[in-house]
Amino acid sequence: MTATPSTTTATASTTTTPVTHRSTARRIAGYAGWELLRNVRMVESTFFIVVLPTVLYIMFGALSSWGDGEAGHGNVSAYNMTAMAVYGATMATSAIAGSAAIERQQGWGRQLGLTGLGGSGYMVGKILVALGIALLPIVVIFVVGALTGARFDEGWMWPASGGLALLGAIPFALYGLAAALLFRSEAAVSAASGILVVLAFFGNLFMPLTGTLLTIAKFTPVYGIASLTRWPQLEGAVVDTSGGAPAGDPLWAIVLNVGAWTVVFAVLCLIASRRSTRRG
Repeated sequence: MTATPSTTTATASTTTTPVTHRSTARRIAGYAGWELLRNVRMVESTFFIVVLPTVLYIMFGALSSWGDGEAGHGNVSAYNMTAMAVYGATMATSAIAGSAAIERQQGWGRQLGLTGLGGSGYMVGKILVALGIALLPIVVIFVVGALTGARFDEGWMWPASGGLALLGAIPFALYGLAAALLFRSEAAVSAASGILVVLAFFGNLFMPLTGTLLTIAKFTPVYGIASLTRWPQLEGAVVDTSGGAPAGDPLWAIVLNVGAWTVVFAVLCLIASRRSTRRG
């Protein structure tokens, strides 16, 4: 007489677990989709993340007189195309991560908790949004590039370069998060985006640097992800507009740059988080 209820209870518990997981996944997917749409509709953020890099590529890549010149395993237009994709993707991840930190500090996460979306679900949703927003400029710029003369020698270089641009943008989520945690204001996120533009200039992203500037650039955070994204096309070669012999970076040095700056940003996040906890 007692075996039947226990069996029924065990069966019910095993069947409700996957239902609960599916329900949580639906909540996260729904929140991520809504948040992604909301960010895309924000004209100011979409402009700086998608429109501006695309326009810069068209100006300095597609419409330039040297755009069809050879550059490694492709042309100069492709070189500029990957640079603008990196710029848009890093702007996206840093802005989304920074805004997430500000929202948590303002109690938005607790509001979402009332809907059944916990803190971990909130963060998973934000990660999906950051990746989706970062992927948007990569796809748009690569499509525009393909239609306006950007060329790689091998077809696999297109997805490889795009994937590396997305991968390289992930550490800059830590960068945006650190800025938001350290200064705890929306202005800090905007300032971090402005500083990122400067880092892009000094990271050999917008224009080929030479001499001392190039030497300094190799120790900056953007240089590593720019070189990593360009690896399928250049294999570590550095474009030299001064007429000298082109220099090159080994893959291990590029990976070391990306890894070291990822650790630096992560440590800054940890320090900022502990300081924020003490303030609270």
